[in-house]
Amino acid sequence: MKLTDITRLVEGNLLTSDSNLDWEIRGACGADLMSDVLAAIQPDAILLTGLCNPQVVRTAQMADVRAIIFVRGKRPSQETIQLAEQENIPLISSAYGMFELCGRLYQAGLPSLEVNLDCEE
Repeated sequence: MKLTDITRLVEGNLLTSDSNLDWEIRGACGADLMSDVLAAIQPDAILLTGLCNPQVVRTAQMADVRAIIFVRGKRPSQETIQLAEQENIPLISSAYGMFELCGRLYQAGLPSLEVNLDCEE
């Protein structure tokens, strides 16, 4: 699914300038723990998160995430937006919560790009 279609589907607002909305997105992952993102997400996914700090962009860059959607209408700082523009990672804000956004994307045919992780006891 193209990023432009995803942006429309989530009724999102593009926060970064000169973003490539023609990118093909293979799947999605919803997470607020960046350690989970690094351990579980597969490349070319879109990340849904409620975290708005620059670490989200740095983590996305290391994990080969194509774009980030901020849930519940959250908007990151200008510092985070500038970092995303430097790393060529589109940022989108949507008013919907994580649960609904994941459901909308899954129902539209976008699969999960998360791998299962075992919890250490």
